[in-house]
Amino acid sequence: MARYYLIAGESSGDMHGANLMKAIRHYDPAAECRFWGGDRMLAAGGEMVKHIRELAFMGFWEVITNIRTIWKNIQLCRREIRQYKPDVLVLIDYPGFNLRMARFAKSLGIPVVYYISPQVWAWKASRVHTIRKQVDRMLVILPFEQEFYGRYGMAVDFVGHPLMDELAPSRIPEKYAGFREANKLPGKDLVALLPGSRRQEIQRMLRQMIVQADFFPDHHFVVAGVSGQDRSLYTAFTGRQNVSVVYDQTYALLHHARAALVASGTATLETALFDVPQVVCYKANKLSYHIARRLVKIKYISLVNLIMDRPVLTELIQKDFNSKTLRHHLHMLLYDEACRDAMKQDYAALAERLGGEGASLKAARLVVDTLHKP
Repeated sequence: MARYYLIAGESSGDMHGANLMKAIRHYDPAAECRFWGGDRMLAAGGEMVKHIRELAFMGFWEVITNIRTIWKNIQLCRREIRQYKPDVLVLIDYPGFNLRMARFAKSLGIPVVYYISPQVWAWKASRVHTIRKQVDRMLVILPFEQEFYGRYGMAVDFVGHPLMDELAPSRIPEKYAGFREANKLPGKDLVALLPGSRRQEIQRMLRQMIVQADFFPDHHFVVAGVSGQDRSLYTAFTGRQNVSVVYDQTYALLHHARAALVASGTATLETALFDVPQVVCYKANKLSYHIARRLVKIKYISLVNLIMDRPVLTELIQKDFNSKTLRHHLHMLLYDEACRDAMKQDYAALAERLGGEGASLKAARLVVDTLHKP
């Protein structure tokens, strides 16, 4: 019986980790999985060590203020890996933590597979040399990453984006019948608000997003809540008549939405694959933002724009993320049909670049094959 130890540190990693675990069992039905992750990975089967709600710290300042907790988690994970002695360590994104675990596992002679590359193309490109030494197999999900690693003489496997698998059954219209009725939503057009899944994101983003409801009374605004967070994070901002909150129903909400305001992250890609016109929003702690500006070397912050290598989506960052500017761009998304049509055409081209379905199975095949390499 092969032992797989998987580490995901945030909600998107939990989703992709769960699908990977299921796919691993397709090739290795007796697989034993132990993991750091969330509810999705727990439902996929296996033994959880730590939940992502204890792991997701966003921004430089948040990391500094939680450094003792992070260090304790690192020490715990090292003890776990040493005692469990997995046949392979599978790291899912979450680079600040996972690259440390790659180094440790390598020192013990444990094969390391990294699924979903750290964003070394955005900052610290020199990390590629470290990754080459510590990672036995890198599985990338963005089409430009294979070429990026190739410039450093490192061969990686492009498996396609796992969201294509995740969303294939999720875009069936019948799946969401009764969504409005179940959540007591009116017949107005819906605007989806996706403020992120971390506490810090929600606190910084949601208030400004909800203010827009005052300027568009002919629409109903719906917040995509996460049940793992304290509900007071949402209810503190949602006293308006045309605002509701739904929990753990983001895909159903996107299926019904006419437009969306989305915190930068995987959600921008999910929103695009649901064909919903969107504005990307981002606001960080001031110190974290100024540090990031000095270190990060990318033209865009949203995955959609990065993959397309042009500004398909409007990105409102820091001071640009304000009520007046947000109102202007949301008005265009709701009422300018030419703007909506152009964005949807770009979404179609985006889907083609992501490589179709089957990423989870391709990744799992390569993970299982790692056990049999000489």
